[in-house]
Amino acid sequence: MRILLAEDDSVLADGLTRSLRQSGYVIDCVNNGQAADSALSGQDFDLLILDLDLPKISGLEVLSRLRARDSRIPVLILTAGDSLEQRVKALDLGADDFMAKPFALSELEARVRALTRRGAGGGPTIIKHGPLGFDQIGRIAYINDTMIDLSARELGLLEVLLKRSGRLVSKEQLVDHLCEWGEEVSNNAIEVYVHRLRKKIEGGGVRIATVRGLGYCLEKFSQSAPAENQDTGTS
Repeated sequence: MRILLAEDDSVLADGLTRSLRQSGYVIDCVNNGQAADSALSGQDFDLLILDLDLPKISGLEVLSRLRARDSRIPVLILTAGDSLEQRVKALDLGADDFMAKPFALSELEARVRALTRRGAGGGPTIIKHGPLGFDQIGRIAYINDTMIDLSARELGLLEVLLKRSGRLVSKEQLVDHLCEWGEEVSNNAIEVYVHRLRKKIEGGGVRIATVRGLGYCLEKFSQSAPAENQDTGTS
């Protein structure tokens, strides 16, 4: 799940980024409204955390332009002020929630979970493929109700594959969904992540098949199937 954080206070931005990354989110951060507007125009995000007092373009203008493009991305407003007029204006422009600084990180994380759940459009927040399931809000994976211990990167990889179960996902698509701006991740690194995830879910009635030169596909398989039918390649 990808979040855009638009915050010009570098200390606060760094703290929020580290906290949300530990919860398994992919975080891209900008420090002015112009950069935020550009990012939102060219890339899809699951949530926007938006400071109102941004340089170059105000947070309210960023929000107004976002909704004018008919984007339904959930927006959590952050502001140092707490005036009723500002709150009403932000909500009227299409904000989904509002937090005044200072705030507790635990409360912000709870609101992020609530907004991403709402952003699912009423659809299921748990993705399942056979006995394998993933709770997108709680960031927990399990097989037959037994939780699997996965790293944040492995959880992100599993989420992408589950959302496209039965379809081919290229290494380039995985990089786009798993990596933040400026983060260089090689194809070899993707292969390592896939290998680790594959080992942790093996024996659970699903497998990550490799289509050589093209990418990966999450598939169900029979435990009794011949070994040669359970692999289409290696990473």
